[in-house]
Parts: sequence; C-alpha cells; structure tokens
Amino acid sequence: MLASLATVAPDPLWGLTAAFRADPRPHKVDLVVGVYRDDAGQTPVMSAVKAAEERLAGAGASKAYRGLAGNTNFNAALATLLLGNDAGRLARQHTMQTVGGTGALRLLADFIAVASPGARVWVSDPGYVNHVPIMRAAGLSVDRYRWRAEGGLLDADAMFADLWAARAGDVVLLHGCCHNPTGIDMGIDVWQSVADRCAKQGLIPLVDMAYLGLADGLEQDAAGLRLMVDALDTVLVAASCSKSMGLYCERTGAAMVIGKNGAALQPVGGVLERITRSNYSMPPDHGAAIVAAILGDAALAARWRDELEHMRQRIVGNRRRLDDALAGLGAPVALQNLSRHKGMFSMLPLDADAMERLRTDHAIYGTQGGRINIAGLALEQIDRVAGALVAVASDMACALA
Repeated sequence: MLASLATVAPDPLWGLTAAFRADPRPHKVDLVVGVYRDDAGQTPVMSAVKAAEERLAGAGASKAYRGLAGNTNFNAALATLLLGNDAGRLARQHTMQTVGGTGALRLLADFIAVASPGARVWVSDPGYVNHVPIMRAAGLSVDRYRWRAEGGLLDADAMFADLWAARAGDVVLLHGCCHNPTGIDMGIDVWQSVADRCAKQGLIPLVDMAYLGLADGLEQDAAGLRLMVDALDTVLVAASCSKSMGLYCERTGAAMVIGKNGAALQPVGGVLERITRSNYSMPPDHGAAIVAAILGDAALAARWRDELEHMRQRIVGNRRRLDDALAGLGAPVALQNLSRHKGMFSMLPLDADAMERLRTDHAIYGTQGGRINIAGLALEQIDRVAGALVAVASDMACALA
C-alpha cells in the first residue's frame, strides 16, 4: 500500500509559514497566514470568549454527545446573527453546526452532489485557495468567473459576462464580505444584480461568510446575504466563527440551507445528517458552546461586538496608513487602492518573482499570488513594508498602471 503512494507537494501557504519560522532575520514580517493580530503581533483571545469559557467551566455541563446537528442553541443564535430577527427568513432555514467554515463548505458540497449531481459550481478567479479542491473532492465540476478590480472597485461587468455561461441549477459561490484574497467586495447594488441574475438564470448562490463584521460592520456585512435570501427560492450559506470570534483552533462553523417554504426544507435535515454521520459523525462542542453563551447573553454579546468593531477599525487604520505611506513614496497608482479594499486581505499587483524578491531581499512574506494579510501588520512595520513594495515594483519593472 505505502509503496504505491506518490509524493504530494506541500501546501504552499503552510510551506511559506515554515520558511518564515526558519528565517533568522529579526526584522522579518509575516503577512501570509490569515489570522488577526494586534499591535503587539499577537492573535488575542477576546475577553468575551474568556468570560464565556469561565462560565462554561463553572457550570460543568455534561460532555455527552450533542447530536448530529451539533449544538442547537449555537445553530439558532448563528442563524439569527446572519439573517437578523426576521421570522420569515428564520422559518425558511435549516442550520447544522460543522467543523469550521471549511467543514461547512464540504458539507454543502456533498449536499449539492446529492441534491443536484449535475450542477457546476462557479467560483471567483482569483478566490479562496480551498474552494476548488473542496468542490472537486465532492465530485462536482468547477468553472470560474473573473473577480478583478476596475479603478480599485469590482469589475462587475466581467463577472456577469462569465456567468452568462452558467446553466439553470448551477451554484455560484460568493464571498459574503472581505473577499479572499483580493479584498474587493460587492456593493449592495451589485448584490441586487447578482440576485436578479440568479433568478433569471435559475442559479443557486452559496455564500461563504467567513469574515462577518470585519468589512463595514455586522449589519452591513450581512446585508447582501439577506437580500439574496429575500429574493431567491434557495440559498446556501457556509459560516465560520474563526475570524469574527477568534475561535481559529476550535473549528466552529455552520452550514445553512434556506428554502422557499417549510415543505421544501423538510428533507434537508435528514440528508445533511446522513452526510455528517458517514464523515465525522458530529462536531465538537466547545467552540459552539462559547458562541451560544456569548450570543445568548446581552452583556457578553455587546462586549463581543465592541471587540469585533475594534478589530475592524484597526484593519481599516492599517489600510489607510499603508496607502498614505505608499503615496508619500510615489508608489504606482495600482499600489494605492488598499484603503478601498475590505477585511484582512489584499492582493498586490505583483508577480511571483516580485513576491519572491520581497521575501529574499526584504524579509516580507506574502503568498506567491500576491496576497498579504493587512491585519498582520504592526504599526512600526508599515513604513518599511511600503518602502519594500515600492522598491520591488521599481526593481522588477512590474506592469503597474
């Protein structure tokens, strides 16, 4: 058995992380892995999370199985957070706790393969590096639509031109906010156009909500999703609590299927539970119990919202300061749109050679495709990073407009 195994190339992102750790230079800068960091370079545990954990430890609740759907209090609380206190929306959804947002994506991919095996899944190009492998692992075919900037904003015309080739029943995978890797988000008018296109062509949106609250705020970031739910018969949602709650290693997420009416939803729960039963059976409870405790307590929820808003504002501030530093150095215009982007990531208009030059000459680590984690920047690093970006763009003679 083992002798027949072919060598698999290491994951490129985690390979870069290993290279960063091995780099002895004291001034090195890690902008690779997608975790939030504070001004001290740490990924903090939110005080609301700590308080919830203390309550849970004091309560000493049973460690008995929760069931295939996971923590039902968590499921209800997260559905309300995403869809709002709207009885009509909440009555149309079925939510399952999953092993992180990635687990939610895989569960929904398997669900699509059961419910509509001939469906193609359309993903953004560029997009989250794991979207295509997850969909293909479920046996689904994948196509791409362009996701690029026009003057620092989304070129929606290019996106819609590609989606004309989608057939009725196909699935369009959308980033709910904070597009990974580009940071280019849709405005509410584009969300409305996407909803109109889905209705006209019979397409089903799958909204990946991994960064709720880190773009424009909790309510604003959920507005596009809620518009889709109000306009369309079927919407799929994959949600993660890694970034918004800082529960990275707890692997806490949810998959949501939203149908036209209760009758259409009736078989959904059984299908999802059958899939999870043959996969991981049921998800771990600790992270979900934390979220349920926070969202179920007004004081803790308010504390969490304040902490999340502080994180968002810090990211916005980092973007503005880096933009200002680049402008002060006379950087090409294409390097000065970072403050128009949303969330943790932006994709630099630099090629793989330029990104390698950043690593070797300046000890600044981003991905080969040009993605950098704006939330990973410390204040004292911004000027040096700006200088390195300008130097690399000049030295490599990149085609920057």
